[in-house]
Amino acid sequence: MGDLTDTLTTPPTTHSRPLPVREDCWSEDATSTLIDAWGRRYLELNRGNLRQKDWQDVADAVNALHGHTKKTHRTDVQCKNRIDTIKKKYKIEKARVSSSDGNIVSSWTFFERLDTLIGSNVSAKKLPPQPSPSLSPSPPVAVPIYYKKTTPSPSTTIVALPQKRPAPAMDEGFSRRNYSAMAAAAAASAEDDVEDEDEEEEEERESEEVEEREGMRRLARAIERFGEVYERVEREKVRQMVELEKQRMQFAKDLEVQRMNMFMDTQVQLERIKHGKRSRSNDMYS
Repeated sequence: MGDLTDTLTTPPTTHSRPLPVREDCWSEDATSTLIDAWGRRYLELNRGNLRQKDWQDVADAVNALHGHTKKTHRTDVQCKNRIDTIKKKYKIEKARVSSSDGNIVSSWTFFERLDTLIGSNVSAKKLPPQPSPSLSPSPPVAVPIYYKKTTPSPSTTIVALPQKRPAPAMDEGFSRRNYSAMAAAAAASAEDDVEDEDEEEEEERESEEVEEREGMRRLARAIERFGEVYERVEREKVRQMVELEKQRMQFAKDLEVQRMNMFMDTQVQLERIKHGKRSRSNDMYS
């Protein structure tokens, strides 16, 4: 029974897993500027989500101080991913500090600033109430076992189960071990929650990228259809211009022929008039 009690009170061994964070070669100064720019916009929006234009303003503020080279120049997507990474790290740090019941103070540079901005949104996991030594189960009571004997007067034999009574110091050690085990379990649960949130955010990001690619394809198809319509309109315009030019040339040709005919008719009429005058003159002198 003593071995079984020691086995139950042994705190589970927790294996540390790498944190699901993505570093993007951000310096501490650039990260500090990013948190300041994002925090101001976050408070201006009444702690609401930032839109793409807001993230672009945050990226411009970071690049104004640190984006002097191509390597350090940040886009709005990079700033958003960096803030997501910082939030995940803060949640893990918050769970670690909360589970220590004030015994651990975070040494992370940005913990206090993140706690001021989003501390009210992150609910620390509450540990189960610590069992009080006075409420611990009492040791088993001795069980009386009756044997029938050949003698006239039956006797009762008391058989006591083996019981290891812990001293008060042992109860206190047991409570400390339980508390350490619960704190480790809470930290592991916090890491699992962060991993789940990381997977959900990754799925949302992939979904947004798919929607963006689909939007670009629709835009490309619309531009292609517009180009085809524009090409047909231009071809029709050129055909009409050629047709009008042909009609103009034909009209000019017909007009020139009509003018020549009128000129020839006029000349013929003049010749006839002159010929008639000569004939009358000759008749008068003959």
